[in-house]
Amino acid sequence: MTIGLPALRRRTLLGGALATGGLPRLAYGQQGRDTVSQEPTDMRVRMMFEGRTMTATLHDNPSARDFFSMLPLDLTIDDYASNEKIAYLPRKLTEEASGPFGNERPYDLCYYAPWGNLAMFYADYRWSQGLIRLGRFDEGYEALHGPGEFPLRIERM
Repeated sequence: MTIGLPALRRRTLLGGALATGGLPRLAYGQQGRDTVSQEPTDMRVRMMFEGRTMTATLHDNPSARDFFSMLPLDLTIDDYASNEKIAYLPRKLTEEASGPFGNERPYDLCYYAPWGNLAMFYADYRWSQGLIRLGRFDEGYEALHGPGEFPLRIERM
C-alpha cells in the first residue's frame, strides 16, 4: 500500500506540471484573438445637427447592431473633453462587443457603456475600459470640430 502512494504522488505532480505548462500557451492564444469585429457592414447611419450631415458605417458587432435597431433617434450632441462629442442614448446598449481594441483614430464612432452615451471622436484618443467601437465616420465628420450643444437626429440610410 505504501508503494502505490509515492507513485500516485508522482503521477499527480507530473499531471499538474503538464497541465500548468499548457496554460501560458492557451492564455497567449486568447490575448491575440480579436473578439470584437472591426469589419464594416451595410449598416449605415446619417447624423444631422446644426444644418450639417455626417455619415458613418457601423461594424459587424452586437453593440453596433443594437444601436442600429434603435434608429431613428432624436438626441442632443454636446462637447466633451477636447477630442469628442457625446450624445446620451435613451437606453444602454448590449456590451457583447466590449473588449480592448487597437488602432484608435479620429472619426471613430464609439459607445461608452458606463455612461450610456455615444462618443464621436474628432481627435486622437486611447481605448479605455467600457469603450466599444461601433463604427467609423465616412463623410461630414468636420462638423464634429464645431463647439456647442445642438439637437441631433440619427437615422438609417
